[in-house]
Amino acid sequence: MKGSWTARLAGGAAGLANGLFGGGGGMVFLPILSRWGTLSQRKLYATCVGVIFPVCLVSAAVYLWRGGVSLGAALPYLAGGLLGGWLGGKLYGRVSTKFLKWLFAAFLFYAGVKYLL
Repeated sequence: MKGSWTARLAGGAAGLANGLFGGGGGMVFLPILSRWGTLSQRKLYATCVGVIFPVCLVSAAVYLWRGGVSLGAALPYLAGGLLGGWLGGKLYGRVSTKFLKWLFAAFLFYAGVKYLL
């Protein structure tokens, strides 16, 4: 990263996106870190998850504190999300970075179209 202030601004943008949209900080942080960072693609994805995880915890705590979380509705998704996160972590070194880039772009495209409709 170019400098500590640039890193802080990037982290702030990712946290803001995460707080406003209920997730998605990685969609901000991954392109920024890939442009300015010096990490390999594999370490880039892992670092992004490592940064976004605590940001998501903070956002979730604020939502919970403000009464915006329905734990009953969230629990079934949490179980699947934990399983998917574990599986993704196990597959981490076995999937090509080119495929991961295309998959990430396809997900962003799909999510963007769904939000517009």
